[in-house]
Amino acid sequence: MSTWFGRSISEDDLVDLHGKVVILTGGNTGIGYATIQMLARKGAKVYMAARSEERAADAIKQLKSEDIKDGSVHWLKLDLTDPRAAKQSAREFLEKEERLDILSSSADHLVDIMTINHISHAAFTDVLLPLMKRTASESGSDVRLVNVASRGHEFAKPSTFSKELLTSKQSGTSFGTIMDLYGLSKLAMILYTKALQIRFNAAAIPITCLTMHPGEISTRGANNTIRTIPYLGWLAGALVPLLFGSPRTGAMTVAFAAAGKEVAAQREKYQGAYLWPVAEIGIPSSFAVDARLREELYESTVLVLKELE
Repeated sequence: MSTWFGRSISEDDLVDLHGKVVILTGGNTGIGYATIQMLARKGAKVYMAARSEERAADAIKQLKSEDIKDGSVHWLKLDLTDPRAAKQSAREFLEKEERLDILSSSADHLVDIMTINHISHAAFTDVLLPLMKRTASESGSDVRLVNVASRGHEFAKPSTFSKELLTSKQSGTSFGTIMDLYGLSKLAMILYTKALQIRFNAAAIPITCLTMHPGEISTRGANNTIRTIPYLGWLAGALVPLLFGSPRTGAMTVAFAAAGKEVAAQREKYQGAYLWPVAEIGIPSSFAVDARLREELYESTVLVLKELE
């Protein structure tokens, strides 16, 4: 079966997730919502990490009405506007669970972009990594760290990834400025994920890390961004539902990364991979495979995280 994006992924292509614990950020709408639906239908206990309890409760109610079989979905409070709050959310999760098999992170915020899209997610992940490592040490484990990036990372062409760049309060209102900043945050996510994979491999820690561009998908965030295009934004925004894929289509690549049978069977092939739709290994920008930038980004991120302690 295929979509106009290429191949198609369904729940049949995912591993059994009964007894597995999942955290997915940004899951009360769009791609995240559709991903949670797919993972829960495979029996996972999924934590929907989101700021608004009301919106999360509405989304969970809707998911249950659409049949998630014997999986379950729970709200985990997560405020990505403050990295310290993100760390606290992760600590609260550690009080609830004794394992974490899948961590899937996604954010497409256009205000305080680097903080929300990269720094807060890195802070959240950092607190959870010891538990993920313990889970990965168990026999038969299949622990995965999935970060949803974007083809928008191709807009970013930094000469360096200094700590100052990561912590500067950059913002903008024009389409060009927003995409530059958004692309930079998504490039940071790709580089950081690859850096983690390299360190896991060096320490013989069996965690599989992946990033991906889920596709041009009709979501609220995509529509809002496109409407900032000068002069033609209103027209482009109106065409998004017609020309872009559905959230379910976008979720296919994310769910494949998080729980695909093919990834389980060929771990070495997918370690540190960048995927594009649907569920194919893609080629990121030259900046996304630059070893110097990768290490600069990683070390700068570590410095920022230390300041949060």
